[in-house]
Amino acid sequence: MNKARLPLIAILTFWAPGLAIADPQSECSVDASSQVEIGNCLDTAEHVADATVASSLGFAMSAVQELDETTGRASAVPALKAGQAAWSAYRDQHCEFVGATYGGGSGTGIAIKSCRVDLARARADDLMRYAQ
Repeated sequence: MNKARLPLIAILTFWAPGLAIADPQSECSVDASSQVEIGNCLDTAEHVADATVASSLGFAMSAVQELDETTGRASAVPALKAGQAAWSAYRDQHCEFVGATYGGGSGTGIAIKSCRVDLARARADDLMRYAQ
């Protein structure tokens, strides 16, 4: 664990015991006894997160199509498509960077998968803001 995070975790644990401090890797580590099991769990989590992004994107796309029809402009749909493509490229590159910080160690794949799940969860949440 990063020693710089220890004081923050200690403070949050003491002052906010109800606050969940979890990431996909931690979630998968609860019931796993090996890196293989953690990796398998993260594969499942990534599949679920990607499906959630796809679903959220569908809802957002329906909303922006309706907006474009209502306003008579064709600007929101292309903007959402471009934004999704840019996000996807960002996720791939950023998570490769995260993996590179592990210096080729045995946790590299787990770090990359965990990063992908984290970013996908955030993206799905963001997309749902525009689906209303």
